[in-house]
Amino acid sequence: MSMKELVEYMAKALVDNPDEVQVAEIEGEQSAVIELRVSREDLGKVIGKQGRTARAMRTIISAASTKLKKRAVLDIIE
Repeated sequence: MSMKELVEYMAKALVDNPDEVQVAEIEGEQSAVIELRVSREDLGKVIGKQGRTARAMRTIISAASTKLKKRAVLDIIE
């Protein structure tokens, strides 16, 4: 499973409108930026209380990227 698929899977499990989840991956040599877009109503669900859900997603991405020997950053875009 790629980083993009991992983020998409997690996001779709959290939101009410899974059809509106969009994930883009921008690859560099040593790092990757993963951009996550969700509908306005679902933004709160992805971020969570005090950013806890977003932080948890970033922790999972960090652990998975360490295994792939790459650095990955998750950006949640409004």
